[in-house]
Amino acid sequence: MVTNFLQKYQLRNHQLLLPKKQLVTYALYALIALALLHHLLFYPAPASEKPVVVAQAQEDAASVVAARIDAHEQVHPPPPPPPPPPPQMGDEVTRNPQAEEASSAPPPPPCDYSDGEWVPDARPPLYNGTSCGTIKDGQNCMAHGRPDTGYLYWRWRPRRCGLPAFSPEAFLRWLRNRHLAFVGDSLARNQAESLLCLLASRSPPELVYRDGEENKFRRWVFREFNATVSVFWSPFLVKVAEKDERAGVRHNNVFLDAPDERWMSQLGALDAAVLSVGHWFLLPGVYHDGGRVVGCHVCGELNRTDTGFFGVFRDAIHRTLAEVARRHGRMKAKVVALTTFSPAHFEGDWDKAGACPKRRPYRAGEKELGYTETEMRKTVVEAVQNAAGNTDAGAGLRFAALDVTTLANLRPDGHPGPYMHKDPFAGGGGAAGRVQNDCVHWCMPGPIDTFNEVLLQTILR
Repeated sequence: MVTNFLQKYQLRNHQLLLPKKQLVTYALYALIALALLHHLLFYPAPASEKPVVVAQAQEDAASVVAARIDAHEQVHPPPPPPPPPPPQMGDEVTRNPQAEEASSAPPPPPCDYSDGEWVPDARPPLYNGTSCGTIKDGQNCMAHGRPDTGYLYWRWRPRRCGLPAFSPEAFLRWLRNRHLAFVGDSLARNQAESLLCLLASRSPPELVYRDGEENKFRRWVFREFNATVSVFWSPFLVKVAEKDERAGVRHNNVFLDAPDERWMSQLGALDAAVLSVGHWFLLPGVYHDGGRVVGCHVCGELNRTDTGFFGVFRDAIHRTLAEVARRHGRMKAKVVALTTFSPAHFEGDWDKAGACPKRRPYRAGEKELGYTETEMRKTVVEAVQNAAGNTDAGAGLRFAALDVTTLANLRPDGHPGPYMHKDPFAGGGGAAGRVQNDCVHWCMPGPIDTFNEVLLQTILR
């Protein structure tokens, strides 16, 4: 329109007798007025913008044409780009004070794995008695001829949260360039060997160190991930002179004020430690503190008053965690997890057939925890809470409890029983014969693998 107007204006200019300079001046004034009127009518400026200022009245007509072209582009803008996708976890988003306040809120509490039930699960285990070479002979129930396999097909289902199936890939990704140690008694070793078998389904471990009888100190490396798993024998976590009945020593002498340096001295090299003790405290023991005897358990022949073991167990746990925190200092970030007490399921004499005969899990409410199991679990949970509360959040040290007592209590079917030995009834002893039973440790594969499902979720939290 402006271009046509200029063409007509130029034709009339040839026909009129007005002076040339005067005609040009009037034409420019008219063009500027028309352009401003057109702009204000059709494209009003937002209130926040500055008012339009005409710089010079003597602009040439070409500038008016350019302004008209720009205005045309504003009337017909290109289609807007599609809206961005909703932000994913970890993406930066536009600052929102309410969202920032919500994000600064404390994270939700960890899953309560102590409240749940065992439900059928048709998925097979990640390993078996022949595919994993790190199963201790006494826990290889399948290879030893246990005839039933129903104990393999259950999973633990917490009531208020989920427990994902174990992922060897996820655990090995976390373990890359790290060192994880299991410290404690034979149940700590049972859990360590379970983890090794689970991880071996993805990457083979290589045994690089062995020391001590019954493989009490061992170390494996997953070369592909530069990942290390170690086992340290320490049935009390603190220093002990172990009983030796062949030498006439029936009691463990436990020194509550002395850390067990066999593993504590290695603390600086560890990225995570799983501590698991309990059953050895039930054995006869004499307890020392500050150079004197402060109590004993099952010690009538020593002419001493039996003080029990609950207080000693509590002291050993609390002192160990305090020593870990004291030595941590400026060490690298570390996770220290304590596995709660794992109950035994003897229903008769340990050397008679049928000592732990169950072939399915207990249903919820069918088997309550005993007093000893309840107190041992409570001690560990409270000690972890106390240690976590006394640790600076920025210290890089995290304490956690692997609360497995309830889920373990409901699995009387998961122990080796007589199948701690190969073909235990081959000699014809039968149901009435004498046969050694293990109703403390766990078949592999078996319920012990669930302990490591809880461990994985705990270290990833």
